[in-house]
Amino acid sequence: MSLLTAKEIMEIIPHRQPFMLLDTVEELTPGIRALAKKCVTYNEPFFQGHFPQEPVMPGVLIIEALAQAGAVAILSLEENKGKTAYFAAIQSARFKRKVAPGDVLLLETEIVKQKGVMGIGKAVATVDGEVAVQAELTFAISQ
Repeated sequence: MSLLTAKEIMEIIPHRQPFMLLDTVEELTPGIRALAKKCVTYNEPFFQGHFPQEPVMPGVLIIEALAQAGAVAILSLEENKGKTAYFAAIQSARFKRKVAPGDVLLLETEIVKQKGVMGIGKAVATVDGEVAVQAELTFAISQ
């Protein structure tokens, strides 16, 4: 059973369809870590053009899903409720496995550093225990 449903996630972060890329949050330690899940289906709008003959989830959207997981972690803190977490930088992104329809993407982002409104998250996306994407994500929280 999930900790948070998509509807509950949307109470924490401002993302909406078709750009909400999290189905559930499985584990959450506010301000520290979130583990989310995305069940990738053939009905995702990006598969119409990426690529019709061999559908592959765009790597930038996997990075965005990881950022959304990090945003859930940081914005679930009481002092950040109602704020927005923005991308400030992406470092050391590595794409190690393609993600296709039928895959269940586990998205784990751990906040490893925060000073004021700026912070860094270590992010890893896996499918069946195999790393698909890893990156370091820098964020800024709105005032």
